[in-house]
Amino acid sequence: MPELTLDNGESIAVDKDGYLRELSDWRPEVAEQLARKQSVELDTAHWEIIDIVQSFYRQSGLSPANRALVKLVAREAGAEKGRSVYLMKLFGGKPALTVSLIAGLPRPPNCF
Repeated sequence: MPELTLDNGESIAVDKDGYLRELSDWRPEVAEQLARKQSVELDTAHWEIIDIVQSFYRQSGLSPANRALVKLVAREAGAEKGRSVYLMKLFGGKPALTVSLIAGLPRPPNCF
């Protein structure tokens, strides 16, 4: 079974794509390590989107796919942030996949 090793030596179970097997394993230190694996250096802009996505998941039980992510961020953080270009700048070419992975959420449906 694949694992993510934290800086303190702790191992966290992940699936073959790097998503947490147990959502309860998520915490900021885990997010930092998951982000590093994706070549993402987290700052306040990243955390804002992570918080939005986690809140959406708590309410709906779903990880937002790309189009839903853009609409969600626009609604919660403003039109200037709710743009694919902004999200790709933060999370790379597949922002819905990457932000869900870093946020400790399941892989969004219909995202490849």
